[in-house]
Amino acid sequence: MSAVLLAWGLAGSGRLAATGQDATAGPAEAFDPQELERKLAAKGMALGKPILIRIFKQEAQLEVWMDTGAQFELFATYPICNWSGALGPKLSEGDKQSPEGLYSIGPRQLRRIGRWPRSLDIGYPNTFDRGLGRTGSYVLVHGGCTTTGCFAMTDPVIAEIFKLSEAALARGQERIQVHAFPFRMTPENLAAHASSEWSAFWSNLKEAYDLFERSHMPPAVMVCNKRYVVGESAAADGGDCVANVSAAQVAVARWRSVARLRRARLVQRVRSVRRAYAVARVARRATVARQRQALHSGSARHRMPR
Repeated sequence: MSAVLLAWGLAGSGRLAATGQDATAGPAEAFDPQELERKLAAKGMALGKPILIRIFKQEAQLEVWMDTGAQFELFATYPICNWSGALGPKLSEGDKQSPEGLYSIGPRQLRRIGRWPRSLDIGYPNTFDRGLGRTGSYVLVHGGCTTTGCFAMTDPVIAEIFKLSEAALARGQERIQVHAFPFRMTPENLAAHASSEWSAFWSNLKEAYDLFERSHMPPAVMVCNKRYVVGESAAADGGDCVANVSAAQVAVARWRSVARLRRARLVQRVRSVRRAYAVARVARRATVARQRQALHSGSARHRMPR
């Protein structure tokens, strides 16, 4: 796997990753669908198979794993151009912090419009986040290589990731799991950050990391007593557990709200134009009437006998 060098960006709090590319690091220039098909075939994989995404902030890497039948296998490790904030979860709207946690992407979270026309809404905040009062919206994996709160890739790389995600969902995968970690959850990394205020949260995330490392299968995820519970434990836990749902419906509701606001503003502008036109029309008619009256008065004076 390629070595990753992290450079601390001067603009905002972003992290810029300069990453040497290996055979699976994604397109260096323009995205080529045929080249993607060739890379998949070389690994015995096929476009449209279910995938899983893992993000590692400290290493600035995004992995795409693909279902090969018996288990998921690593297809590619992509360099993350930029993420923002510090190690630790996102807490509130506008804090410019890239999140950490267990998320999922459904068809409605594929974004084809806006500033980033090919991007993935990871579904922050999920059930776990909302249970802790965390807020935010539209946290994306997108292109452009700059970000304030999302995960930014190069444009060719996001085009490839988007194609893999779009094809998987179109072929029947209900949701794509996205596991966003602060770093690779090794004992050495956890020991190095043992004094962090987030060490307990990271130990909880490590349970999902370890389970996937062992099974190479997407785990079942529940939220129990404000903790992630994964795998068989998620199915066995009792009454205080709820499904971990990403904010797809929240995002859709907000988009509809924005659409309604835009329509209302358009209607208001149309009404304002109509009112202005009506006022101008009345003023023109009044002006024409005065001119006709003045002309009639002048003609009448000329006809008066002397």
